Amino acid sequence: MGETKPLFRDLTAEDPDPETTEIESLCMNCGENGTTRLLLTRIPFFKEIVLMSFDCPHCNFKNNEIQPGGQIEEKGVKIKLKVETQKDLNRNVVKSDFTSIKIPELDFEIPSQSQKGEVTTVEGVLDRIVRGLSQDQETRRKEHADAAAQIDGFIEKVTNLKQLETPFMMILEDISGNTFISNPNAPHVDGNLESHLFQRNKEQDHLLGIFSHEEVDEVTGEKTESSGNTAEGVMKSIAEGEFTYENMLGEVMQFPTNCAQCGSPCMTNMKMTNIPHFKEVIIMATNCDMCGNRTNEVKSGGGIEPKGIKIEVLVSEPDDFSRDVLKSDSCYLYIPEVELRSGSGRPWRQVYHRGRPPTGHEGATRRQGFDV
Repeated sequence: MGETKPLFRDLTAEDPDPETTEIESLCMNCGENGTTRLLLTRIPFFKEIVLMSFDCPHCNFKNNEIQPGGQIEEKGVKIKLKVETQKDLNRNVVKSDFTSIKIPELDFEIPSQSQKGEVTTVEGVLDRIVRGLSQDQETRRKEHADAAAQIDGFIEKVTNLKQLETPFMMILEDISGNTFISNPNAPHVDGNLESHLFQRNKEQDHLLGIFSHEEVDEVTGEKTESSGNTAEGVMKSIAEGEFTYENMLGEVMQFPTNCAQCGSPCMTNMKMTNIPHFKEVIIMATNCDMCGNRTNEVKSGGGIEPKGIKIEVLVSEPDDFSRDVLKSDSCYLYIPEVELRSGSGRPWRQVYHRGRPPTGHEGATRRQGFDV
C-alpha cells in the first residue's frame, strides 16, 4: 500500500509531481471537449485552495480559476496595501470572484464578480488591467479615435505605476473573506498592509448564498425540524429531561469534521468542563490520522461578558511560561519586544495550556475592564 498523503498539501521541491485530477469537460468557446485539471494545495499564512486549469486542444482556449477549499469566512475582509518598492509589486495576491480592486490614485475600480478568482501578484493585477484595456484598441482607433486616445492615456498611467516613481495604494475588498496579500516579512508586522474584517449585511449574505433558517422557512412554507445531532436538538433534549446536564459534563461527544490542516475527514471530540476561578468551557480536540495534525480549542460555556478585558503580563521568570492561558476568537495579542501582533484580524485556535500554577507573580499581571 502506498503512502497516505493529506488532501491539501504544500507545493515543495520534494513533491515535483503534485497530485492533480483531470476531468473531461465542455469548452465554452468552441463546444468541443477539453481537459480541466484540479490541484488541491495550501497557501502559507492563508488557507486551502483549489486551482483549476482548463485547456482545449481544438481552439487553444485556456482558462485558470481559483476557488477556496474551505468554508466561506464568517466576515468579509478589506485589505489596503501601500505599494512602494519592487518587493511590494512581487507580493502574492489571492482573490476570489467577489473581490473588488480599487486604485485611488487613478480613480479606478474593478467591480466585484467581474473577474474570476486567481492567484497572481500586485504587478500581475496591473498587467491584467493593461491587457483588458488594450483589447479592441485597434478597432476603437478607427471608429472612436477620441475614446481610444483617452484609453491609451489611462494605459500609460497604469504602466507608469510599475515604475514606482510615486507610491500608490491598492485596496481589495471581498465579502466572502477569501482574499489575501502575502507579507514578505512574515511573521513580523507588515508596515505597508492593513487588513480589517467587517460584518456582512443581509444582502451580501444572500449574494453568497447564505440564508438563515427563518428565511428558508418563509420560502418553503415549512418549519425546519430540530435534529438531535444539532446544538438546538441537544438543548431540546436537556429541556425535556432526556439528557441531563450532569450527563453532559461526564460525556465525551464525537462528531465528524474536516482537518483544518489538510482537509481530510476526521473526528472531533468535545467535552464540557469547569476551569477553576474562571467558568465552564467546552473543550474540543481534533486528531487527523492522515497528516498527524492535532488541534485543541476551548469555547466559553457561558454568554458574552458585559465588558471587555485587557490583561498585561510581565514574563520575567521560567514559572511565567507555565501560566494557564485561555483566549477567545476576538482576543488580540501584542508582544512589544518582538513587534508581534496577532489576533482578531483572523480567528485563532484557542489554547488552554495546562501547566504549573504561577507562584508569587500575581503582581506581574494587570487586569483592566472596559466597556464594549
